[in-house]
Amino acid sequence: MAKARKKVQARSKSSSRKAVATKTKARRAVKAKTRAKARPKHKFAYSHHREEDFDQGLRAYSAYRDLGLAPATQGMVQAHVIRMTKPFEEGEVSTPHYHDVEFQMIYVLKGWFRTEFEGEGAHTFTAGSCWIQPPKIKHTVRGYSDDCELLEIVLPADFETVTIE
Repeated sequence: MAKARKKVQARSKSSSRKAVATKTKARRAVKAKTRAKARPKHKFAYSHHREEDFDQGLRAYSAYRDLGLAPATQGMVQAHVIRMTKPFEEGEVSTPHYHDVEFQMIYVLKGWFRTEFEGEGAHTFTAGSCWIQPPKIKHTVRGYSDDCELLEIVLPADFETVTIE
């Protein structure tokens, strides 16, 4: 017995691609609109280097210069320059900790900085080096040069540092 065949109208490859492309564009447009609504509007901001802008920050061995991004982004981003102000002393500096953040990037502006990351080992970063720390990665400072300065960018601006004992 012969099987009955269903007649199927063949679509050309190009019309299939056009249909997929149209759906993809529509999805992207919806995502872009959703993202635009979810993100706060940013304000123009700038920061010029001034020595008097360095303040005592999170750590007793460093000073921080806020670059003014948190108010400009309504708390979405924080950026600051971190300057080491005391010579490295392992007992004071090397407390294991992590940050409860979505994104953290550090760029070495001057000198060198050595840190150890859980599962990644110790790394020494010199001027011009940068790294991204995944959220909640445990790490500890292992050393730095006397002239060390870092640029740190963190999302969101308000975050927790959790010390591990």
